[in-house]
Amino acid sequence: MNYKIPFQTIDWSIVPKEEFKGETGTAYWQTIRFNGLRIRIVEYTKGYVADHWCRKGHIVHCLEGEFISELQNNEQFEMIKGMTYIVSDELSSHRSTSKNGVKLLIIDGDFLKIKE
Repeated sequence: MNYKIPFQTIDWSIVPKEEFKGETGTAYWQTIRFNGLRIRIVEYTKGYVADHWCRKGHIVHCLEGEFISELQNNEQFEMIKGMTYIVSDELSSHRSTSKNGVKLLIIDGDFLKIKE
């Protein structure tokens, strides 16, 4: 794939927030899209539990706070400010929970698809 994204800056303060209800709590997404690429600032409120198991690949970097990335096989990974996780599409079923709220930078797209 050939990505051609010219130099640009993103002023996240003007990117609108979308609200997504979790099983409990709320997620707020600010999303920028390019062809085959999605970049988001995502905030989970206190007590957030995702309402689904996700199989999509991501690069997730914790900007503020902390959260748990839980795998469907019951493994749990505590993620704190400054930590990152990476997974390709279809390699895990995972979901996020946050006791006290968190702010994340999440990048995903076609580059995380498994090519066979």
